[in-house]
Amino acid sequence: MIAASAAVMPIIKAGNATVHDTHGVKFVSYVRPSVGSSELCGWRIEIPGRSEGVPHQVSKEEVIYVLDGTVSVRLDDACHEASAGDVIVVPANSRVTVDNPASEPLTAWVTTSVGFLGTMPDGSSFSPPWTQ
Repeated sequence: MIAASAAVMPIIKAGNATVHDTHGVKFVSYVRPSVGSSELCGWRIEIPGRSEGVPHQVSKEEVIYVLDGTVSVRLDDACHEASAGDVIVVPANSRVTVDNPASEPLTAWVTTSVGFLGTMPDGSSFSPPWTQ
């Protein structure tokens, strides 16, 4: 049996999640360094229907697990669709845009590594608070 570190909260209750609204998308952050995770970040995204995502380049690999709805993902120059139960692997250093073309909201779980940075088309970069 592996003992949990005293600094890590082994169970993060729903009420302890931190919510961020960015570009019309809700990011509900659960796992991040500020709650004790040393390697991973995990959050739920909620994307309203008929939404176009913001293109950006990711510095670290991301995994997106679609919980509800259908998503259209552009990875570099290729477009892909995924529905509930599907998983999208976004390679590090790829350009990605996540759109929700359906009228229903999309909910997904996203996991990446600590230290994630996104770079916008204008060259500016951001370190999302849900990864800190």
